[in-house]
Amino acid sequence: MLEPLSIDEERALLPLITRGREAARRLEQTDVDAATQRALRREREEGQRAESTLLRATCGLVRLRVLERGYRFGNDELEAAGVEGLVNALHRFDPEKGNRFSTYANYWIMKLVNQAIRQQAGLTESEMQYVLQLQKLLRGDLAKRFSIKEIAAALGVSLTKARDIVQMNHDLVNRRFESTDFERGVESSAPPDVNEAPQWVIGELRRLCGDDFDAFWQYAFHTMSIEEIAKSRGISRQAMSKRLEKSRTAVRESAEAARLQAWFDAQ
Repeated sequence: MLEPLSIDEERALLPLITRGREAARRLEQTDVDAATQRALRREREEGQRAESTLLRATCGLVRLRVLERGYRFGNDELEAAGVEGLVNALHRFDPEKGNRFSTYANYWIMKLVNQAIRQQAGLTESEMQYVLQLQKLLRGDLAKRFSIKEIAAALGVSLTKARDIVQMNHDLVNRRFESTDFERGVESSAPPDVNEAPQWVIGELRRLCGDDFDAFWQYAFHTMSIEEIAKSRGISRQAMSKRLEKSRTAVRESAEAARLQAWFDAQ
């Protein structure tokens, strides 16, 4: 896996890929003299190397997308689905349209990762779409506790259907944390749903942690390691550690410290 490419680095590879693909087509479709064949083979090989570089530099997107869906990187089926999406994107990508490959690949990675999650959970396509809509709604305001009526209105479904969607989402979230966390030597368990936590807890933590609320929540309940959190935010482990320590200090020194600790201990 390589470091992500800059826009200029990625653009420099695109002409090589275009020429390499054209050379490959000419080698398959026409009879040419030996000198031309050698030149075309060189262009094809340069294009293949450029594609390989682009692919390896974009592999990190697979990890990020799996982590963002709430799963540790290590779920073989989701990893495989993400890599398949990345390869599909490379084969379908048209450099001449001027789009960034990473942007184009992101769509295919998410498409196949979500499809794999849906298959693991035994959901239909429409059920998965409702679950994704619900998750987007919940992420929009982490401090708010949505009622079934509000969810039904937002998704445009009946109250009964809204309850079913909430249950499907709950079941899907629980599936993420069934395995043992060997790295930390403890058994992973699903953290409290943010929308089921007391509003005073979420409000106080958001006030104390600010933009690092999500990272603090993930680390506090061992759903992600510092390395995973840092990677998902594109910063170093050291920088993430400092930000988490700042949040922990703010929580420990707050007027609600004892009350917050009691709530955490009860989870």
